Amino acid sequence: MSLHSPRPPAAEIFSAEDFAQALAAQSLDFRPGQVVRGRIFQHQSDGVLVDIGAKSPAFLPLKEAGIGSEEDLSQVFPLKSEAEFLILREDAEGQILLSARRLRLKRLWEELAEKQARGEVVTAPVIGINKGGVVVDVQGLRGFIPRSHLLQREALEELVGQFLTASLLEVNPAANKLVLSQRVARQVESLGSYTTGQVVRGKVSALKPFGIFVELEEGASGLLPIKQVSQRFVASLSDLFQPGQPIKAVVIDVDEAKGRVALSLRVLEKYPGEVLEQLPLVLEEAEKRAGKLKGRITPEGEVI
Repeated sequence: MSLHSPRPPAAEIFSAEDFAQALAAQSLDFRPGQVVRGRIFQHQSDGVLVDIGAKSPAFLPLKEAGIGSEEDLSQVFPLKSEAEFLILREDAEGQILLSARRLRLKRLWEELAEKQARGEVVTAPVIGINKGGVVVDVQGLRGFIPRSHLLQREALEELVGQFLTASLLEVNPAANKLVLSQRVARQVESLGSYTTGQVVRGKVSALKPFGIFVELEEGASGLLPIKQVSQRFVASLSDLFQPGQPIKAVVIDVDEAKGRVALSLRVLEKYPGEVLEQLPLVLEEAEKRAGKLKGRITPEGEVI
């Protein structure tokens, strides 16, 4: 019996060429737009070489490092440290080009979109003005607050350098468009001060077929639906109300999603149609009548 193991057939011998092909087959599939993690390999005058597991080091150009003119590249990306990058493309020589700046912006847009969905606000400095409003710096992104959405709508140059708290109206990375509202932020902030059954004061800001928009004294926007004006059918709102007219009403719902307070006058009526016949009296006695309401007021304006 032979003490030596039989040699494998020639077809099973793993050559250097086979090894190279197997290695290539196991290499990562790097694609533009992909986020990769890499180790800083070498600093150069125009950028950084980064080991991302490819056949050769990838390159992070200086302009894509996302650092300011006062920052030291070797301090932001020390040798042997690890960081995440966005793959831009592969150049003519087969080297993968990376960006730290665009990855940060991509994640910032995503973060702002999430804040918008949650109804959160941001605080940003005013860095410029134009005829339509002011320009703000949101963590490196240029945002715009239209004049109509500012609390101070005149002498806009006084706002430059100030930090404004604003809600996010439009977050559109594809169009590089970021629109904010200081007015909506103030409204959202004030919503927490309203409770069902509370009598609030304000002014009629607009009449619509479906109801009356009211600018409340505390800064929020209120809506008095036409069905909540009276227990009787209301043929014309303009017969009762005009823009700028002072008004009182009862809070029946606080809609945080819309940043708006739902109002009612019908719950104050002693009989159907009283608002249509005796509006000044109903408004004058609003607090006293609301205090006598028993039970809970539903968002539909019913006392149960």
